[in-house]
Amino acid sequence: MAGRKKVSTVQPLLLSVADVAIQLGVCRQTVYTLIYKHGLPSILVGRNRKVHPDSLSGWLKERERQLA
Repeated sequence: MAGRKKVSTVQPLLLSVADVAIQLGVCRQTVYTLIYKHGLPSILVGRNRKVHPDSLSGWLKERERQLA
């Protein structure tokens, strides 16, 4: 079975802005707006903005609660 590529099933510890955009169904610029204007928690890793999946989930639940 030489040449078979293994596919990882491990979830990333941190999500990129592009990953968050895909999950939310929005563009990357909208994710940056959510980070800088609406308080979506994120961190810088080098020069890249990253979001912890638990932070995204918690932030969404809190926004839902606030807007309900």
